[in-house]
Amino acid sequence: MWTRRQFLSRSSLVFLGASGTCFALSGDDADSSDGREAVPDGSASKGMITPKTDEAIERGLAYLHAHARPDGSFGTGQYTSNVAVTSLAAMAFMAHGDMPNRGPYGRIISNALQFVFRQENRDGLHPGFLHNPSFPSHGPMYGHGFGTLFLAEAAGMVHDPVLRDKLDKKLHAAVKLILDSQNPEGGWRYMPGSREADISVTICQIMALRAARNAGIYVPKNKVDKCVEYVKGCQDKFQGYFRYMKQGGGGGGAQSFARTAAGVCALYSAGIYKGPEIELGLEFLRRSRPMLGGFGGRPDMHYFYGHYYAVQAMWTAGGRYWAEWYPAIRDELIGRQALDGSWMDQICSHYATAMACIILQVPNNYLPILQK
Repeated sequence: MWTRRQFLSRSSLVFLGASGTCFALSGDDADSSDGREAVPDGSASKGMITPKTDEAIERGLAYLHAHARPDGSFGTGQYTSNVAVTSLAAMAFMAHGDMPNRGPYGRIISNALQFVFRQENRDGLHPGFLHNPSFPSHGPMYGHGFGTLFLAEAAGMVHDPVLRDKLDKKLHAAVKLILDSQNPEGGWRYMPGSREADISVTICQIMALRAARNAGIYVPKNKVDKCVEYVKGCQDKFQGYFRYMKQGGGGGGAQSFARTAAGVCALYSAGIYKGPEIELGLEFLRRSRPMLGGFGGRPDMHYFYGHYYAVQAMWTAGGRYWAEWYPAIRDELIGRQALDGSWMDQICSHYATAMACIILQVPNNYLPILQK
């Protein structure tokens, strides 16, 4: 009898076999001579999802399920029917082990896929661009990055041949948009074609490219190398935190925590598992552990964003990093859950709840991006 994880892994391999050659990214052949696994297998997370954690997850997913919009989207207020929020909500269900049209939340995932499909190139300007112009948002490339990540994560889980073919076409177009939009600095910013770059938009794109690469789509090595150069250039070489841009935007506080988590994940996504940049970044995050208390009060807009990347960074780092980090953020999130099963922040409850559910379910190891 296969577990859901074994089934998902096998499905991904079948898709890879049908999609062509998958080229390695720099660093993918990293050994584990330092005693820490470059690629976690989930064994270190045994027992970390406690009964209270399971209860919190189920309540959170039930909240999202109850608030899905008829068109398959998620989001409220200015983030209504937002591509990023919808994609993250769908991935929260996938982190539970469900797949498009399979499992208790399979229909929700499938509906979200169809919604994201319908957003492609709606502005008529950029082929492959996943963006909903009906609800203008700050930084549409965030939505495109998360949308592409969602498509890539779902790629090996779709069994209907018509839906799989449609997803494949949309995913290839979305990846091409990312590759074509990389600016001379090596990063990305709020809109396709921008000549500036920042670390927070860049992590969305390189993680999406990594997921696409895992799904069998060719990602040119020179594009990845240029991104690595940009990300490394954003790091303070003494304290280890990552600046918002190469030109500045450093300091302490919640923003530096979130940017540093994103920077470390960006390097991991590019296949860089070792080096001074990784170690400095991880140690900066460990020194920021008091911020697990919520950055001093109500979560700001960087809270869930930062912890979404931080928990993935610690998962990949493994060892003491993971053993110390996950129980702390797990208990923190359980304590913050509202009576209706949601989590709240300054963006919207759908976003916060999706992020919290993804974070809590990392030990499941169901999302392909975690398996690398």
